[in-house]
Amino acid sequence: MKKKIPQFRNEDEEREFWQIHDSTDYIDWKKAERLTPANLKPSVKTISLRLPESMLEELKLLAHKRDVPYQSLVKVFLSDRIAQELTVKTGDNKPLHRIARKAGSR
Repeated sequence: MKKKIPQFRNEDEEREFWQIHDSTDYIDWKKAERLTPANLKPSVKTISLRLPESMLEELKLLAHKRDVPYQSLVKVFLSDRIAQELTVKTGDNKPLHRIARKAGSR
């Protein structure tokens, strides 16, 4: 039988408790269900990006054809290219993203 999780007065007390106790003594993780939190928006950071005017105009033209804001289109383009770059095989046949993680990169 699993132990009962105590009541905590605050988050600090709970944090201290879990630092020295094993959750498997209190929770049957085999019965846990995986949940995907709904409607979470990723954190965003505003940046400044200098582009040649002609490139910006071309981006706006492409975005207009797709009926999306040009900033959104830039994010799609960047996301696609990042995914492509991260799946490129290196000379030693290891995915690039694994090498970056190993080196401590983002």
